[in-house]
Amino acid sequence: QDFDPGKADQAAKAERHHAPTIAQLAAEYLEKHAKPNKRSWREDERILNKDVLAQWGRRKARDIKKRDVVILLDVVLERGAPIAANRTLAVIRKMFSFAVGRDILDASPCVAIAAPAPENRRDRVLTEREIHTFWTTLDEARMTEPMRLALRLQLATAQRKGEVTIAEWSEFDLGNKVWTIPAAKSKNKLTHRVPLSPLALQILKQLKRISGDSRWLFPSPHGDKPVIATVIDHAVRKNREVFGIASFTPHDLRRTAASHMTSVGISRLVVSKILNHVESGVTAVYDRHSYDIEKRHALEMWARKLNAIVAGETAKVIPLRSGS
Repeated sequence: QDFDPGKADQAAKAERHHAPTIAQLAAEYLEKHAKPNKRSWREDERILNKDVLAQWGRRKARDIKKRDVVILLDVVLERGAPIAANRTLAVIRKMFSFAVGRDILDASPCVAIAAPAPENRRDRVLTEREIHTFWTTLDEARMTEPMRLALRLQLATAQRKGEVTIAEWSEFDLGNKVWTIPAAKSKNKLTHRVPLSPLALQILKQLKRISGDSRWLFPSPHGDKPVIATVIDHAVRKNREVFGIASFTPHDLRRTAASHMTSVGISRLVVSKILNHVESGVTAVYDRHSYDIEKRHALEMWARKLNAIVAGETAKVIPLRSGS
């Protein structure tokens, strides 16, 4: 059969017409990968909307070259957001890898692109004086009351910011004083039980008055969903001068709680159980409830120490006796 250049040209045009745009690829990535697999999918969505779709939305995914990625990251860097540039690269890279895996594209334009900015491993722990200042100046901070309570709850429970912000009231058994984080929401994909100290229960009581009938502890003002976790980061950054202490992030509150728990004699193993760190081996699956008593004692000790710090006291925190 003779080759017909007209038909070949027509077929090429049709193929190009049906090739997915970046907007279509982003939508498929969010629905088929990010939402089913990532608790932080809303952050991926925010990053894609803010910088990627604004620049590339109508372009064909297959037309994006390595140089386009570099230029896009430079735009984010030039507005003074180096860590945001790193996060943007991570999401773009994941999206294009997803496209290659599903045979939407033959190759990713992100190969061999280094992170735009260096990131230092954080080891920030707030001192007792800083905890006192942070807690007592929260009431003066320019943020909503739920954000203040989210920060206090994170410090009181030592749980991850993302797990706090997406928590639902159905996860809390206030009678038995326990918060059960479902496997689908926990980082290591195992159900995690967090005993609730009197301080945590007091914070939850305040939250319930604000959240009302919502199923979320921290409902978004935009529909039936929780707030985006990064809202807390923004709230802290915006109030650095109000706090008047060295820069810290919400994640540092989790590390701070863990560090101060070990300082009053709580074993690293129990603290690790409270933090729900990833474990390996058969016992990791069958051992999930065996430390409930130790975790409760530890979190109640921490609550007592935290109350003493907030009150400006430095009295020694006496360990709880079994059954107390």
